[in-house]
Amino acid sequence: MKSRANSPTFAPHVTIHVSGKLFQGHLSYVEQLVQSAADCRLWPELNLSHLEELDRAALSFLIDGENRDFGIVSCPGFIREKMDHEGHAAA
Repeated sequence: MKSRANSPTFAPHVTIHVSGKLFQGHLSYVEQLVQSAADCRLWPELNLSHLEELDRAALSFLIDGENRDFGIVSCPGFIREKMDHEGHAAA
């Protein structure tokens, strides 16, 4: 995925709602949405407030892409805890 040219602070935002389950098979579609937003010079923000379950591939996608390819808003506590735990373990 290409990196953003615009700073997320100054770019217009678009929210992508992700709900239910997020697994490896869904990631190409989410990546396509994120890339389409970037192509339109919009900063994509993933709203995860209704996300209930994710696999390791989706967790890695969120960790690797946050603040680089997209922002994350309304993240459930259990997902943020997993992200923080995995992010510290990888560092």
